[in-house]
Amino acid sequence: MKILVPDTIELDLAHLVAAGDDVVVYAVDKPVPSEHRDAEVLVVWRNTSENLSDAAKEMSALRLVQTLAAGPDSVLAAGFADNVAITSGRSLHDGPVAEHALALILATVRRLDQLMESQKASSWNQAYNAAQSVPDTEHLYTLDGAKVTIWGFGSIAGRLAPLLAALGAKVTGVASSKGERHGFPVVAEDEFPDVLRTTDVLVSILPATQDTADALNEEILRSLPASAVFVNVGRGATVDEEALIAALEEGRLRAAALDVTKDEPLPADSKLWSAPNLIITPHVAGNRPKGSAKLVTANISALRDGKPLTNKVAG
Repeated sequence: MKILVPDTIELDLAHLVAAGDDVVVYAVDKPVPSEHRDAEVLVVWRNTSENLSDAAKEMSALRLVQTLAAGPDSVLAAGFADNVAITSGRSLHDGPVAEHALALILATVRRLDQLMESQKASSWNQAYNAAQSVPDTEHLYTLDGAKVTIWGFGSIAGRLAPLLAALGAKVTGVASSKGERHGFPVVAEDEFPDVLRTTDVLVSILPATQDTADALNEEILRSLPASAVFVNVGRGATVDEEALIAALEEGRLRAAALDVTKDEPLPADSKLWSAPNLIITPHVAGNRPKGSAKLVTANISALRDGKPLTNKVAG
């Protein structure tokens, strides 16, 4: 079996080579060379949309596209044939994304952005010191007792929720169906508005789909208390950025942190850069897919043996 692996990550597939498979490294920002368009497996990581579209059009022998990204939206949008199985990298990024989400949550709740600005100005911020010390505002600066709502309660949330709970937060998940996951209560969309009204921290880990486009809109933002903060480590397409900016400018949202935006890299003239009380990181939460070779190997073995594929999303 010929397997194409991207030049953006090192994968130890030596035992596949030893078993007779042909493992070929390809460039993710160029068309797949004609001599390798007969490959049956395409592994994807940080590919350009042009590369994926070309592969979808030219690689007629493909049986499996394995993306290492947790969200398969770019692969699904490329136009691969219906008979090509597409599998995601769900679970590969759970640890790193959970860590970055926690960092952004703490930075936003504790308002480290304000303290960094004070540091740049060589200013000892006495006003901040006073604000976070008085009884009336103490609850704003801590996760102890805070009501944290995780919107999109999958495997990443399963890693993040216990970390938040360990700091004293009361975690509620939101997903397509209600119940209990990873030991935490999860509500469905019909109960979401009621949960929002008492939410201190809203964390989005939503995937990019037709149903989640601009999911964080003006209605959702107006349902949150003005003292709430919002953190997005999911996909930029899920946020109505104009509505978010307006909420921050009008003081209807205390603060926000975004690791993802609709346009990436974020253009220098984007209004997000100058929005008040907003922390931006350049889509760095999940850049270390852990266990990639194991997942790739497992799915290639399953494909060969006609067994169910792990994380199958299409095909």
